[in-house]
Amino acid sequence: MRRRLFGAGVLATILALTPGAPFADVKDGPHPFHGQHIDWEPCLDQDELAEAGPIEGDPDWRARLECGTITVPVDHGDPEGELLELALIRQPARGASRGSLVFDFGGPGVSGIDTFRAGALPLGRGVRENFDLVSFDPRGVGDSGGFTCRGHADLDGLLAQIRGIDPDDLPERALRKLERIAHDFTTGCVDAVGEDFLFNMGTVNVARDLDLVRDALGDDRLRYVGYSYGTSIGAHYAEMYPERSGALVLDGAVTIDGDVITDTVEQTAGLQTSWEAFVAYCLDTAPECPFTGMETASEELETLLDGLDTEPLRIDGRELDRYDLLDLLRGTLHTEQLWPGAALLLAGLAADERDGFVTDYLSSLSDDATEEPPGADEAAHIAVRCADHPRPTDTADYLQGAREAEDASPLFGGSEVWRMLPCATWPDTEVTPTALSAPMAPPILVVGTVGDPATPYTWARELTEQLGSAGLLTYEGGGHTAYGAGRACVDEAVENYLLGGGLPGRDTTCPSVL
Repeated sequence: MRRRLFGAGVLATILALTPGAPFADVKDGPHPFHGQHIDWEPCLDQDELAEAGPIEGDPDWRARLECGTITVPVDHGDPEGELLELALIRQPARGASRGSLVFDFGGPGVSGIDTFRAGALPLGRGVRENFDLVSFDPRGVGDSGGFTCRGHADLDGLLAQIRGIDPDDLPERALRKLERIAHDFTTGCVDAVGEDFLFNMGTVNVARDLDLVRDALGDDRLRYVGYSYGTSIGAHYAEMYPERSGALVLDGAVTIDGDVITDTVEQTAGLQTSWEAFVAYCLDTAPECPFTGMETASEELETLLDGLDTEPLRIDGRELDRYDLLDLLRGTLHTEQLWPGAALLLAGLAADERDGFVTDYLSSLSDDATEEPPGADEAAHIAVRCADHPRPTDTADYLQGAREAEDASPLFGGSEVWRMLPCATWPDTEVTPTALSAPMAPPILVVGTVGDPATPYTWARELTEQLGSAGLLTYEGGGHTAYGAGRACVDEAVENYLLGGGLPGRDTTCPSVL
């Protein structure tokens, strides 16, 4: 756990920054933690820069990165209680800065620090020249108090064992073991950081932290790009601080009005929709496609998976079985630019041509894995999901959810519902709103992708309607989130908005790049 705590002396210094200001919830009045100064320093020394190497297309990106911290209360209602150091990272504007543009990359549990260090953000010249690009590790993530929970490996191991088993075929002993290991995971999280910290892990507190970040950056209004779960942070911020909101881009909207089971079932249905979009691309566009039709594609893929059960692929010293291929497909659905390669891979497997392109392609994916942005931290991911959504306490509800997910996508199944089972025994958390509205905020831009495998497009429409001040930009292709991924139509509309050009026209759509 990397959580730095502070005593009364530091608190007194912070309180002195706003003399005479009574404490109040930050959405209702002045906050004693406003007025902080960030001491920016280079993130990497010369040895670290040499080891990391330059980034193709932007060789000085890492050398220009600056890191700093601010202090936030773990409980915003108790400023004299436990404090947390929140880690920030910045890429200064290439020209005269007009202020900051803050990014959150989703999860929950994705580190903004690690994402900035992994590679340059693919943004247009206007944004790079005009804004300091800023990100942070949200509370409980990475350098902002990141933690692990005892029982994580046991939970992952059991989920791997029951993967592919129909929920109705799970024996009673397996259900009881699931309950025990999920409870052990919860207990491990409590032991790691305590119930008070978990109580305050929800997105309402991340939004409160974000307002302290905005203030410390010296910006009167927040400019923000939130991807996936980051859309929830941005939407909460707009509702809580409409007068402090500026241009907010919410790309890949999540929902907050369902419980953890319903949310996961809907995500699984979205994954199935994305799979069907990939099949349509394969049939209509790919030069080689192993499928004969939309109705037969899943069965034909199952034949390929059966082949891997009989003879796993051997790539770089390891074996790839059916679940490795399914995980590869799931990842491919998140990144539309990988669809042509995936179609060729499946065609090669169907033709039983295991050498050549198939092995070379899979090896290249393994080589590139270290260059990919970081995934979500499991402990923080579950902690925020359990805090942000109603959480049923009966295992029978999760069993029913797994059935519904299996029906929604027989290909990918209901295992992700079981991953949420720790929520059944999770400790109490701050009450999170189940609906958001921000009619008094400036115009907000919601971006939705029709074939998004992680945040179904319907969620983007719902969030746009709920906010009351938002417009929707639709990308008609696939992949998880759309801005900054080489889609010129989307990038132009978003950056025009960020630079002060206003929302695109009502119900603007951008065609697929494939």
